[in-house]
Amino acid sequence: MALIQSMEATGAKLFKYRGQIPVLIFALSLPILFFTNQNLYSSLTVSSTITLVYFICTILSVLLVIAGLALRAYTVCTTPKGTSGRNTSKQVADHLNTKGIYSVVRHPLYLANYLIWAGLLVYTMNVFAFIIVSLVYWIYYERIMMAEEAFLRSKYGDEFEEWASKVPAFIPKWSLYEGGMLQFSWKTFIRREYATIMSVIVSYTVLDYILYNLIVFRTDGEWTCCCVNWIRPSLYILIAYTIIALLIKLIKHKTHWLDATPDRD
Repeated sequence: MALIQSMEATGAKLFKYRGQIPVLIFALSLPILFFTNQNLYSSLTVSSTITLVYFICTILSVLLVIAGLALRAYTVCTTPKGTSGRNTSKQVADHLNTKGIYSVVRHPLYLANYLIWAGLLVYTMNVFAFIIVSLVYWIYYERIMMAEEAFLRSKYGDEFEEWASKVPAFIPKWSLYEGGMLQFSWKTFIRREYATIMSVIVSYTVLDYILYNLIVFRTDGEWTCCCVNWIRPSLYILIAYTIIALLIKLIKHKTHWLDATPDRD
């Protein structure tokens, strides 16, 4: 089997678990925080310069995550039924998307997901974690994108080739933008993206507690034990959004308020 065919075959297998594997990669990267940047974390309590770095990284982190969530929302909420879905058993494409966000980038959802995870990694202020996870994500997404494009190429032939020849795979070219997709739907956003927002808030909460422990309890490479405000603001946010998410789930399954229209998933 040729190398490109092998990568496409691997991508087809990874495609089935594209919702779970990024979470696993993120979880496996967390131990990196405990073994690197010890001096940085211990100095956060005494250095105003490092505290400024922490503030800047937090702001940049939030901006990246918001950009990723916004791109996901725009893609999911303006794309017709039968494309860009959450199917896991096989590739689905009732027609080739070439308008809207797909007129500027071929894989907007994967770009959005990377922006979200990049934002979370920036929050850790850990260069090692950012580089390692970014490389792993690129290897992972590259294979899935190759598998998806092999499917689209076999189904749409010259139409796909013409689109792919001018639209970048991962870095948007905004000058190419063409309208024509569906209007943004807030019902679709609530129905399909509340779980994504939940995963982001959970991730931030986990990172917040890890960094809090590394900053407060670890000095000079040694662990100290003291009882210091274990109720973090991130926990309040998590609890509040959990209640909101449960209400959305209840509305989604017990009423027709958020039902999809015939043209949407």
